[in-house]
Amino acid sequence: MLRLGNHLDNVLNTPSGVLDLSTPKIMGIVNLTPDSFYDGGNYNTIDDVLKKVNAMLNEGADILDFGGYSTRPGAKDVSEKEEISRVLEPIKEAKKAFPKSIISVDTFRFRVAELALSAGADIINDISAGDGSNEKIFQLVKDSKTPYIIMHKQGSPKNMQTNPQYQNVTNEVFGYLANKVSKLNEMSIYDVVIDPGFGFGKTVKHNYQLLKNLASFQTLGPIMVGVSRKSMINKVLNCNPSQSLNGTSVLHAFSLNNGAKVLRVHDVKPAFEAIQLFEQFIGS
Repeated sequence: MLRLGNHLDNVLNTPSGVLDLSTPKIMGIVNLTPDSFYDGGNYNTIDDVLKKVNAMLNEGADILDFGGYSTRPGAKDVSEKEEISRVLEPIKEAKKAFPKSIISVDTFRFRVAELALSAGADIINDISAGDGSNEKIFQLVKDSKTPYIIMHKQGSPKNMQTNPQYQNVTNEVFGYLANKVSKLNEMSIYDVVIDPGFGFGKTVKHNYQLLKNLASFQTLGPIMVGVSRKSMINKVLNCNPSQSLNGTSVLHAFSLNNGAKVLRVHDVKPAFEAIQLFEQFIGS
């Protein structure tokens, strides 16, 4: 039996304060990599990062997600040392400049997560759901009392889009995440957010099947959706990531209506507006 503490009381308890999920929240992406699929290489200095963070906060971001390891399909491996060098100082400086901000570190590595928390991060966003650290990261989450975002993926970024296969994508992704939530609950870890992993080892059809059935994942805990400017939009509309903002907003509306509590986005203002309209819609 899963004990869904954070799901039932609709909050995440972070070191920087309580994050109330009764209204959907926005996670702004701060890419610190040179090769991310959309905005890689845009933030090469601390000043660039702080300007980006300031703009996101002013537009309505609730969480800032710092990542130093590109997980786009076909991405090359990055050493732990390089990942640390990319994320540590920006997190420290962002926390210093914006002490009330809630910062997430996007990593699957135990040591990167540990150092990021020491630098001021409040949340661990782990695309491997502990697999990449042999679940050592679970103990770090428990000891640090930080919220933990777990994602499903099939394969690695290098090969995950090479003919992904499922008998039933919704059932298999649900089963994987349910098993992880159960293990975390057994350790008395309840501030867990689940991410179905759109685009991580899924075809376009798989992605839309997951989106259609997203509401079924609510029994596991708060749902985070990351569809911003992804190929599940671009391949349908025959456009490139720079042209996919409208498609992103449409999928955000579908996601919110199917139970999403966190939107992970490149573009904060449009996501904020989508949430405002959704709140008006459900309250009417």
